[in-house]
Amino acid sequence: MPDSGSLGPPTSLPEQPSAPPATAPDAPAATVPDRPVTSSAAHFLAGLHPPVTTPSSPPSPSVPPTSSARPLPPSPSLAPAPSLPPASPPVADGPVRDAPDLTAARDAPDPAAVPGTSAATASDSVIRRVLSGPTGLGTTALSLARRQGAVPPDTGPAPSGPSAEGPVVPGLYHHPIPEPDPVRVAEVSRRIKRWAEDEVQLYPEEWEKQFDGFSVGRYMVACHPDAPTVDHLMLATRLMVAENAVDDCYCEDHGGSPVGLGGRLLLAHTALDHLHTTAEYAPAWRESLESDAPRRAYRSAMDHFVRAATPSQADRYRHDMARLHMGYLAEAAWAQTGHVPEVWEYLAMRQFNNFRPCPTITDTVGGYELPADLHARPDMQRVIALAGNATTIVNDLYSYTKELNSPGRHLNLPVVIAEREHLSDRDAYLKAVEVHNELMHAFEAAAADLAARCPVPSVLRFLRGVAAWVDGNHDWHRTNTYRYSLPDFW
Repeated sequence: MPDSGSLGPPTSLPEQPSAPPATAPDAPAATVPDRPVTSSAAHFLAGLHPPVTTPSSPPSPSVPPTSSARPLPPSPSLAPAPSLPPASPPVADGPVRDAPDLTAARDAPDPAAVPGTSAATASDSVIRRVLSGPTGLGTTALSLARRQGAVPPDTGPAPSGPSAEGPVVPGLYHHPIPEPDPVRVAEVSRRIKRWAEDEVQLYPEEWEKQFDGFSVGRYMVACHPDAPTVDHLMLATRLMVAENAVDDCYCEDHGGSPVGLGGRLLLAHTALDHLHTTAEYAPAWRESLESDAPRRAYRSAMDHFVRAATPSQADRYRHDMARLHMGYLAEAAWAQTGHVPEVWEYLAMRQFNNFRPCPTITDTVGGYELPADLHARPDMQRVIALAGNATTIVNDLYSYTKELNSPGRHLNLPVVIAEREHLSDRDAYLKAVEVHNELMHAFEAAAADLAARCPVPSVLRFLRGVAAWVDGNHDWHRTNTYRYSLPDFW
C-alpha cells in the first residue's frame, strides 16, 4: 500500500471505477423470517465453523491463486494465513486493479451449496454443535435451540484447539477459532504502531501501553482469516484503530464528553465523506482534518481504504460509519439527561453504536467485492445487522467489570436489564448472555437461509467472512485479559 500524502481537494482522491452493475430486479428481495433451519441450511452452517485443529495438525493446504479478484501488492516474506473453506477462490498477490466483472460468477454454483459435496456431507455432530449452543453444567437455560427442542443432543467431542488466555463467559454460545497466524500478528502489530506513531501521531507517549494492550494485530488477523496479504489486513486495522481513537477521545475516557459530541463527530465524519464546498472555504476544511488525532487517523485510514476499495464498497463503509456516529449521539443524549433506556431501546441504540462497520468491509479485506445489489438485499442486511448486534453484546459482557470500575456510569446490557427489569446484577448478566445467544442463533439461521436462497459465490464467501469476523471478535475479547475480566458470578 502506498503511504498517504497530504489530503488535497475532494477530487484529489479518485475512487476506482467499479465493474458494470449486473441487472437486478426492481422488486426488493423478501425479508427472511425466522424459521427452523432446513437441511441445506444446516449443511451451510456446518461449513461455516469447521473443527479447530490442534497445533500438531498440519496446516491447511494453500489454494492456487485466481485472477478473478482484486489483489493488493504482496507483503514480502510473509506466508498467507490458512483460509476458511472457500466459497470462491482466494486472491492472488499482485497490483491493485479495478473490480472484476462478477456477472459470470453470479451464475456459477458454489461447491458448499451443492448436495453431495464435502461441505454438504459434513457430519451430523458438527451440525448439531453449530446449532445447539453451549454445553455443560448450568447452560441449558442459555441455549435457545435446546429450549425450543429444535436440536437433538450432541454426544460427540467438541472441537479442540490451542489453549489461550482468558475464560469464555459461562453459557455463551460461540465458536472457537484456530490460533491466529503469529507471523501475521507480529507484522500487523509492527506496521500499525509505526502508522500510529509516525503517520498520524495518534497518541502521547503515556498512552503507549494502552495502545499495545489493545492487541489490534491479533484482533484483525483473527477476524479476517481469508485476507490474501498483510496489506489487505492493514486496511481493516487502520480503520479499527481510527474508530477506537474517535470513541476514546470524543466519547470515552481520554477526554471524551457527551457535551458538544455532535459537532465533533460531524467534522470528523468529513474525513470519511469529503466536504464539497467553495474554493474559498475548502482550505480551512482540509486544514481541520489535521487538527486532532482522531481526524488525522480517520483521514489517513480512509485514504488507504479508498485506494483499494471500489466506489460502492467505500460508500457502504461511509454509510455504516454514519450509523455508528448516530448511535454515539443517542448514547450521549441519554448520558446528558441521565436517562436509562428500556431494554428494547438500548438494543435499538446498540444496533447503530456497534461493530457493523468492521464486518461490512470483509470483502474488501478479502480482495473481492460483494456487488452492491446483493449487499443491499433485505435478507443480507438482516444478516449483517444480527452479526453486528451479537458481537456488540459480546463487548458488553466482556467489558462489564471494566466499565463498572471506570468513572461515571456506563450503560451496557446487563446494567440496563438490572435496572429496568428489577433483577440482581448476576441474573441480569445471565439474561444478557441469553439475549446474545438468541441473536447468534438468529444470525446463523438467517445466514444459512440466505445461502440457500442465493448460492452465488460472492454471497457465500461474504457470509463466511462475516461469520469469521463474529468468531474472531469473540476470541479477541476472551483472550485480551489486559482489557477485560469477567465478573465473579459463578
